[in-house]
Order: sequence, then C-alpha cells, then structure tokens
Amino acid sequence: MSTPEQLTVVLVGPMGAGKTSVGRQVAKRLGVGFIDTDKRIAAEHGPIPSLFEKHGESHFRALEQAAVAAALSEGGVISLGGGAVSSAATRELLRQHPVVFLAVTPEAVADRIRSGGRPLLAGDEDPLERWNQIYEQRRGWYEEVADVTFDTSRRPMQRIADEIAAWRREQA
Repeated sequence: MSTPEQLTVVLVGPMGAGKTSVGRQVAKRLGVGFIDTDKRIAAEHGPIPSLFEKHGESHFRALEQAAVAAALSEGGVISLGGGAVSSAATRELLRQHPVVFLAVTPEAVADRIRSGGRPLLAGDEDPLERWNQIYEQRRGWYEEVADVTFDTSRRPMQRIADEIAAWRREQA
C-alpha cells in the first residue's frame, strides 16, 4: 500500500474546467480521498460569495491558503479553487506535489459557468469575457505549478480522469 503522500495529486485550473467532477473520479480510480478546498472553506466559514462580499478577496485567499496547506498534509486528490494559484505562498506549497492543470477553452466553458455562484463573475454583463480575463491573468501561474496539462474542453471527463489516474500511478 502506498503512503498518502505518494498518492497525492492536485488539480488546478480556471473556473469551469471540471476540477471537482474530474477530481472525484480520479480519487475513485486511485482509491484515495477527495478534497475540494472551496467546499471545505464554505463548510467552515460560510458561502464563498458572502466571504468575498463581507471580508474581501484577500481575506478569502488567506483562508484558502490555510485550506490548501491542510489538504496537502492529508493527501489524496485535491481540487483547488481557480484563484488559489494567485498566492505565491500557495504556489510554493504546490512545488512539492504532483500538479495537474485542467485547461479549457472559453467556448467550452460558456455553458459551464452559467450556473452562477462564482463571485468573481457575479454582476458582470459579459461573464465569459470576465472569465477569459481572469484565465489569462492566471494562466502563467497554472503553467508554473503544473507537472502536466489536460484539456477538458471537448473530451469526456471520465476519459480525462482515467488518463490522470494513469499518469499519477506512473509518477509513484
């Protein structure tokens, strides 16, 4: 049996790339736990849109960095919020772990982001344009921390999960 540290894999990428849905499937395939840091923050501190509204983005990023550190210490498949990589301290934490960048095109993400609940897109007249701006701001950070990239735009999430699990096993 492998240690939790050997089985850790971190998923990064923009809003709507499929980090949570792919992450759950990868965890099943690897037989490890799954942690969504955004869901964990919301469970401990309340809804993320409210955190942004009441305390601002910098407060949220501090909570997020703590959640990422805790998740990394537990191991398993860890899905980070889209902006987690904007923190240099969080990027430093990721250097010691296998990281997968889930990339996606604006065209493919358009339907995925309409569901709402994304504070950085709230109230925007053109959420897709705003998504694209945020993605372009963060793309370099995703690439900096990633060991491998998978595009989720047009391929079945199950196939992507199979490939990530296979890649992770090769790294162990």
